[in-house]
Amino acid sequence: MDEWNRVYWSDESRFLIHHVDGLVRVRRLPGEQLLPSCTAGHTQAGGGSIMPWGTFSWAALGPVVVVEQTMKAANYLNIIADQLHPYMAFVFPTGNGIFQQDNSPCHKARIVLEWFEEHTDEFQLMSWPPNSPDLNPMEHIWDVMERQLRAQTPPSPKISTLRDRCLDIWYNLSPVMYQKLVASMPTRVAAVLQAKEGATRY
Repeated sequence: MDEWNRVYWSDESRFLIHHVDGLVRVRRLPGEQLLPSCTAGHTQAGGGSIMPWGTFSWAALGPVVVVEQTMKAANYLNIIADQLHPYMAFVFPTGNGIFQQDNSPCHKARIVLEWFEEHTDEFQLMSWPPNSPDLNPMEHIWDVMERQLRAQTPPSPKISTLRDRCLDIWYNLSPVMYQKLVASMPTRVAAVLQAKEGATRY
C-alpha cells in the first residue's frame, strides 16, 4: 500500500453536452408516441463536447485540465510539463512519486517519452502493459462525474456551462471515495491474477 499511495493516477475522458449513448426508455399510453413529453430531440454528435484530463492520488486530487479538442501529443506534453511536473515536485519533493498513464498514442509519443526520460530523477513513470485489463481507478471517477452531470437539470446548454459543471464536480469529489479506490488496488490485482485472463467485477 505504501507504493499504491504514492501513485498519481491519470486519464482523460470525453463528456457530451447531450448524452447520445444508449437508449432512453419512455412509458406512454397508446396514441401518445408523438407527444412532446414522450419524445426527445437529437443533436448531431452530441452538440459538442469537452475532454477533461485529471490526476489524483490517495492523498489528494491533482490538477485537472479541460481540453476542448482532440488530445494531441503536443497538448499532452504541455499539460505534463506545465501542470503535472510542478505538482509532483511539490507533493513528492524527494522524487519518490509514481505517475501512471495508459498507452494512448499521445501518451506514448516520442516527444512525451523523451520528456519523461529527462525527468526520471524527479518521479517514476509506472510501466503500463499493452492490452491490459483496465485497472485505472480514474475510470470510476469519470463514471461518478458522468452520473452527477446527467442528474443535473436543466442539461448543460453550452460548452462553457458543461466545463464549469465538470470542474465543480471534480473539486467537490469526496476524499473518502478516491481513497477507497486506491485502497482497492491490491484486491483488484489479486482478482485479475486469479481470473487468469478472464473477466473480473472491476
